[in-house]
Amino acid sequence: MIFRRTQNRQIRPHRRSIVLRGHSASLVVLGTFLLWFGWYGFNPGSFNKISVAYSTGNSYYGQWSAVGRTAVTTTLAGCTAALTTLFGKRFLSGHWNVTDVCNGLLGGFAAITSGCSVVEPWAAIICGFVAALVLISCNKLEYVSEVYAPGRPYGLFMGGGGRLLAAHVIQILVIVGWVSATMGPLFFVLHKLKLLRISAEDEMAGMDMTRHGGFAYIYHDDDDSLKPGIQLRKIEPRANTPNSN
Repeated sequence: MIFRRTQNRQIRPHRRSIVLRGHSASLVVLGTFLLWFGWYGFNPGSFNKISVAYSTGNSYYGQWSAVGRTAVTTTLAGCTAALTTLFGKRFLSGHWNVTDVCNGLLGGFAAITSGCSVVEPWAAIICGFVAALVLISCNKLEYVSEVYAPGRPYGLFMGGGGRLLAAHVIQILVIVGWVSATMGPLFFVLHKLKLLRISAEDEMAGMDMTRHGGFAYIYHDDDDSLKPGIQLRKIEPRANTPNSN
């Protein structure tokens, strides 16, 4: 049910149910490929120069060989982790899932990044395989180490004294103080410039359309009396009014 604001600022219900669709797996895959492309700029691209020979006297090896090896190890680790995650999750869940491949690929890239220039290609494959196993295992054992780890400090109500509770209270106070000191002046200035809030009309229409020029999701009306694929017109943003906050 959506609410629409009338000119006298009273809110009345408008009976139209809209389903918020889930995120697009296609966009997840696209974002993964973009990260894959960017990883080559991060790992091989971390070398400042490519045409510099090593000081060993052998002109066959130089920065160019390290850059090429880094690109190879990055690719092998990511692809190995992606395939291992794909078949591993297929074995555990009984179905294929493209997002598992994306997570495994990025996990393999993250695992090889620190040593991408100093490992052999066969070692990169092992690194990607292990990274996939760690990813799958951690997804299953997310909070186990936190709960059952030896030497874990106990709180006040579990007989461990008040030190852990005091540390939490101090942490909360520090976070509140830091955020208040840094963000308080910023929000105050934005409020004075009338940039902190949008108008009520823009708020009710949705910022995807009024501020960003399009919808992030495709909406379908559940009302059978309305045809699917209802056309929605673009609503231009309006200036804030004194009564809009």
